[in-house]
Amino acid sequence: MPNKPPPVPQQVAAHAGRFDDDAWRQWPYALWSQGFLQAQRGWDAFARALPLADDHQRALAAFAARQWLEPLAPDNIPCANPLVLRQTVREGGANLLRGARHAWEDGLRQLGGLPPAGAEHFRPGREVATTPGQVVLRNPLAELIQYRPTTARTRPEPIFIVPAWIMKYYILDLSPHNSLIAYLVGQGYTVFCVSWKNPTAAERDLGMDDYLRLGVREPLAAIEAIVPGAAVHAMGYCLGGTLLAMAASAMARDGDRRLASLTLLAAQTDFSEPGELGLFIDPFQVALLEAQMAALGYFPAQQMSGAFQLLRSQQLVWSRMTSEYLLGQRRPMTDLQAWNADATRMPARMHSEYLRRLFLDNDLAAGRYPVEGRAVQLRDLTLPTFCVGTETDHVAPWRSVYKLHDLSPAPLTFVLTSGGHNAGIVSEPGHPRRRFRSLLRPAGDAALAPDDWLAAATAHAGSWWPHWRAWLDALSGPPARPPALGAARKGYPPLGEAPGVYVMEK
Repeated sequence: MPNKPPPVPQQVAAHAGRFDDDAWRQWPYALWSQGFLQAQRGWDAFARALPLADDHQRALAAFAARQWLEPLAPDNIPCANPLVLRQTVREGGANLLRGARHAWEDGLRQLGGLPPAGAEHFRPGREVATTPGQVVLRNPLAELIQYRPTTARTRPEPIFIVPAWIMKYYILDLSPHNSLIAYLVGQGYTVFCVSWKNPTAAERDLGMDDYLRLGVREPLAAIEAIVPGAAVHAMGYCLGGTLLAMAASAMARDGDRRLASLTLLAAQTDFSEPGELGLFIDPFQVALLEAQMAALGYFPAQQMSGAFQLLRSQQLVWSRMTSEYLLGQRRPMTDLQAWNADATRMPARMHSEYLRRLFLDNDLAAGRYPVEGRAVQLRDLTLPTFCVGTETDHVAPWRSVYKLHDLSPAPLTFVLTSGGHNAGIVSEPGHPRRRFRSLLRPAGDAALAPDDWLAAATAHAGSWWPHWRAWLDALSGPPARPPALGAARKGYPPLGEAPGVYVMEK
């Protein structure tokens, strides 16, 4: 029903592994750690039993209790953490001095608006986002990058990637060894990818319709000019996948047959159970955000990253502070962490429409979402579809992503991979300890319940990337001569080397 806050799954903030060291089994540390875990469970049960208006309010109370308890955890208190005490004795306190320097450096970086220490070693176009290519389209909201082929022949069907605009596109083109884009190019595909502009107050009035027009329809027109007559394998990640599902539904409604397949990575199409992000989304909180955005013109990047950190405060905040400030052990920066720190803003109008129409009203799943003035229906999607969920995703929980089975009759291959929203997608072949499950739902068949799907799906070791590539190969024609970069005579000349200029905007 419209304007109801999304439900939030029950969850206790006791994280396995935090008290696994043998030192926590000694007295009095065992007493303190087990007492803390019992307090967590008790406060969670108490909050969820409060006589509040609905489950959403009780989930908010439980969330607040977790945040209040976390600073009192014994592993976050120097004199109650046996690992910190042991390290301090061993080093004569040098760990605490290093930790103080780390805290001072981090504080100065925050005050100066600088990225975390080490992020400067992962610069787009130098250490990350280095796959060669050309920008072949630039409009007020997006650039379209066409990547240079590395094989003598390429499949006739290009791949068109629509990333999320919550963060920058190069999560799909990180370092050369874990770049999904470089992998696809190396497998003999012509790859195009959208790179979104980092909006300012000047773009405050851009809405979801503008993202559809400038981020999907105009790039598709460019691809059609550069690779004429070829059907397109379309892939969307996170919110980019949601946008692509809207666009594909509108194309199906209008008889537009330019797509050969649809791939959605960690992308929700039904927001009735959006997971822990639902904690921050109800009519009152959305109204507060809208008032803030009316003044700024955009949703600040720091606010989004702060929300994600709160959802995983023990792993993302407290455990890092314990390691770096108490143990004095600075964790090496990774390409994925540096990308995560390279955040973007969102236009006020778009963000309001996204929260209200998708999270609060669930218009897309209900068949009410308008594209070009007419509602789109996900049941019109009949393209071969490949959908990926990740096991520990707190942004797009896999059971929520799985709901596409109930909305579209398309032949749907669903993959559930190990990892979270980002690390589960950046899962290159050879990455240790990766695994996934996969199962095809034939066209028109009834969907299995998620738990039944888990029991029926085939388990695989390793990365899901080769599985997807084989799926694409089966839907593609024989390799042929690759297309040129751009199509100057048709209005799409090469405009500059990848990764372009929009990705550099801060």
